[in-house]
Amino acid sequence: MKNYIFLFLFAGLAACTQTNTGQKELDTNEETTEQAEGVFGDDFEVADVVAANQITSLVEHGEQKEMIIEAKINECCQKKGCWMNVDLGNEEEMRVTFKDYGFFVPMDCGGKTAVMKGVASYDTIPVDHLRHYAEDAGKSQEEIEAITEPELQLVFEATGVKLN
Repeated sequence: MKNYIFLFLFAGLAACTQTNTGQKELDTNEETTEQAEGVFGDDFEVADVVAANQITSLVEHGEQKEMIIEAKINECCQKKGCWMNVDLGNEEEMRVTFKDYGFFVPMDCGGKTAVMKGVASYDTIPVDHLRHYAEDAGKSQEEIEAITEPELQLVFEATGVKLN
């Protein structure tokens, strides 16, 4: 009989522990999705900021250039917040990814202004990556399948992002 009492007591404690852990994870996720401002990745001093419309004139093909840039976010990965497209002006965009997949930004950051530190360069993006980005952005299957050629793009690998 004593064994049954201990068994029920242990089962009850285990159930309480699982419920508390699940609640703690839920609270953490809610805080993350509500935090649409702040620093993501490494913090950095905002100095010598390059405007978005100047980036293409500062980076040549075949070179990597470290800089701090400011740009409006056009769209963000809607699955994890693992990339952004920022506005360069003249209907041009630049994809921003995050060094070593080490951090993400809030998925609702589209339309905000970001100051980012990192490295700008040109890169040929393979078809499978372009299709993956299109899928993450919520494009239709028809739009995804229409991607058949790799693209040379100006890209930015950020080590830190500040959203305002």
